[in-house]
Order: sequence, then structure tokens, then C-alpha cells
Amino acid sequence: MRADFRLARMLHVLVHIHGRTETTSSEELAEMLGTNPVLVRRMMGGLRNAGYVRSTAGRNGGWMLAVELDQVTVLDIYEALEEPVIFAVGPSLDHPGCAVEQAINSALDVALAQAAGALLREFGQRRLSEFLPKAALKDVGAPAA
Repeated sequence: MRADFRLARMLHVLVHIHGRTETTSSEELAEMLGTNPVLVRRMMGGLRNAGYVRSTAGRNGGWMLAVELDQVTVLDIYEALEEPVIFAVGPSLDHPGCAVEQAINSALDVALAQAAGALLREFGQRRLSEFLPKAALKDVGAPAA
């Protein structure tokens, strides 16, 4: 299974477009991320539907942040992206009647559920404003961390 970079990419985009007074096009974001503008629009669409960004169409169209970064958690963005798969490891379904496979799958399921729960709790505690460079925090009058 390939790694899913959508969460990291969208966090990156949101922090970069924070504070901009003009829209940022999908093409600009795609160039920054080294990807295709269609993929950017697809990912940003989920964030728009959740109310975190606004979009405008047309020649000067693009994306703008619709909320302040301190109002949004990593968990919020994860959920807006339709909860990408967290782990690439998982149970085997090759021999469903095998007692050994069943025991292994049961142990893996418990461990993965506990790890996912811990990760999602951490996501819920991290605000996007934590990712602003310290110089940017000083510029907006916020205390430096």
C-alpha cells in the first residue's frame, strides 16, 4: 500500500495560504506540492465542503482560508479528507478458517485500534496555528512559542 500524503499536503497548503489577501490558484498550489491541479482541487473540495476554505471561480479564482488556523485541528482536516487510512499494516485474510491467523489478526486489530486512537487524540490536540513559523506569529502580534 502506498503512503497517503493528503493530510500532510493539505496542512502545508492551509498554513501557506493563511493571511493571504488574494486567492491562490490550484495551479500555484499544485506547483508548490509537485502534483496535478486536478488533485489539488479534489483535496481542497473536501476542505471547502467542511467550511475551512472558500473558492472562487474564473480567471482570478482560487482558494482562501475561511477560518483562523487556531480554530482548526489536524483532526478536523483529517476528517474533512474523509479519514485517510492511517496504517498500511493490517490483518491477513488469506486463511479465515485458520486458528493461528485468527489469533494474529485479533492481536493486530487490538494494537492497531489502540495506536489509531492515540494518534487521533493527538491530532485533536494540535491546532494548525502551531505550524506557523515563529516570525509569522510575531508579525500578527501573537506570543512566540
